[in-house]
Amino acid sequence: MEIKPSMFIGVHGGNIISFGSGQPDLPPPENVFSCLSNYREFKYGLIAGETKLRDTLAKQNPGFTKDNFVITNGASEALDLVLRVVAKPGEKVLLHKPYYYSYKPLIEMNNLKAEFVETEKGKIIYEDFEEKVHGCSAVLINSPCNPTGRIQDISTLKKIEKITKDLDIPLISDEVYKELIYERDNYFLSGPHVVTVNSFSKTFSMCGHRVGYFFSNDLNIVKKVIELKTHSSMNTSTVGQEMAYQALISPKDYIEKQRKIWQQRRDFIYKRMLEMNFDVWKPEGAFYIFPKIDNPKKFVLDMFQKHDVITYLGEWFGDNERVRFSYALSEEKIEEGLNRVKKYLEK
Repeated sequence: MEIKPSMFIGVHGGNIISFGSGQPDLPPPENVFSCLSNYREFKYGLIAGETKLRDTLAKQNPGFTKDNFVITNGASEALDLVLRVVAKPGEKVLLHKPYYYSYKPLIEMNNLKAEFVETEKGKIIYEDFEEKVHGCSAVLINSPCNPTGRIQDISTLKKIEKITKDLDIPLISDEVYKELIYERDNYFLSGPHVVTVNSFSKTFSMCGHRVGYFFSNDLNIVKKVIELKTHSSMNTSTVGQEMAYQALISPKDYIEKQRKIWQQRRDFIYKRMLEMNFDVWKPEGAFYIFPKIDNPKKFVLDMFQKHDVITYLGEWFGDNERVRFSYALSEEKIEEGLNRVKKYLEK
């Protein structure tokens, strides 16, 4: 039986414990809902996004203006549109293993080729990167990483900045988890052709709103994406953007409070997995952990069909030996889910 992500997305309820989807169970900021009672703007909006939302994002990202930003239908549309304009059919895009499971399909659906950099315990092997980046038309970095929760070393990121600048190629930085780092502050990749992708889904627990964005100093990329978006999806939901704006101006301690909860859960699940003798890397950000498991396909299918536990197959992320667990659920559910896993493994 072939196992696909679509089997699990949106599945919940009953006795099911889902370590699957990376969907925060924590609530959005309260004032996100404040606009709904009197919101009446349902006409077409600006393709680039509502002005006050882009203005506010620019103020929170010094050195940029609203004209550097495009608001998209989640980070996924941002990645899709950017990939379409930074490389031509047949050209290569360099990304590191393990990778978010949508990267490879997005690259291939745009008639591009994926080139893979090897990692050691989730960290980019720069020598391999340096060898493979020549001949690629763009680079895609994800730190903190989905599915590993690992962050790339600052020294490595600086080398990647330099070599992509020297080669004059776009560097796409998927930073949807940048506010969820436990070990250090986020290192912001910068350069003439850096494209930073982000979303309101993870930081503000607004997955279903489908509001993401990207920004770049390369206005040529921005203009090409706006032209393409005009004919693909037009404007992103205006009410969704208004709610995203309310999230941005919410109390500043919201993010820090959320991060502390994620870190507590990280510590809890990592400790339990070590006690269960898993071969596992310590997550440094996001809310995923990626243990090595014998016969991953059988494990994922058995846990779902026989034990009502959802996990994601590492094969989807480019690693055939591991399984991804999301810990975007309460400690009580994490404990119960891992107890079921332990009983299964003991048998």
